[in-house]
Amino acid sequence: MGTGKTTVGKLLAARLQRPFLDTDALIVERDGRAIADIFAQDGEAAFRALERTVARELAQQQGLIIATGGRLMLDEANAAALSATGRVFCLTAVPETILVRVQGNAKRPLLNVPNPAQRIAELLAERREGYGRFPQISTDGKTAVQVVDEIVLAAGG
Repeated sequence: MGTGKTTVGKLLAARLQRPFLDTDALIVERDGRAIADIFAQDGEAAFRALERTVARELAQQQGLIIATGGRLMLDEANAAALSATGRVFCLTAVPETILVRVQGNAKRPLLNVPNPAQRIAELLAERREGYGRFPQISTDGKTAVQVVDEIVLAAGG
């Protein structure tokens, strides 16, 4: 969260002339509720089930640029499905950068806590191992175009 997945994904898709999909946006579109509302009304487990469905469906398609929700690729089945049909990159940022980018965003249910900076650090620590399976690209101090350039170079083209 807050690493630039959607912004970078849209630019990368435009550069490569491929369709772009954001899994969170797709879930919101299909369900008709904001993610925060899904969490509040049905719980995190229900949201994660929606993510699994979307990941399986998107893995069946070719040529997509996909920005996933922050936890989607930590699910082994999601990671296996999407990695089998495409390249996966993990965009990263230090907690301070993430906090600046997401501060005041009510659409971030995992950050609706008294100390969001501490929560971001905890989430990154919890996710470090799972994210570590994928090539890491830092977005700190870079423009979205610079990050796109780095992804294109890392992907071999």
